[in-house]
Amino acid sequence: MTDQPAPPAEVSFEHDVRPLFREKDRSSMLKHFDLWSYSDVRAHQDAILDKIRQGRMPCDGAWPPDRVTVLERWIAAGSAP
Repeated sequence: MTDQPAPPAEVSFEHDVRPLFREKDRSSMLKHFDLWSYSDVRAHQDAILDKIRQGRMPCDGAWPPDRVTVLERWIAAGSAP
């Protein structure tokens, strides 16, 4: 038995990322894409992450760092559904 840390849990869109987006966020972005749609978020993930890192999305205030990290981990791990 070793004292190595456990590998990080897999991050998925449905379980981890989609819940980050509120109804208000979704409604304000529907003219561009659907934040509750895996395929839409995946297609626009780099732009979404860029806006979130800048604090420009969501429109009513920046995400705390731990939420940004979830989105970053999801993208870095291959954007699992």
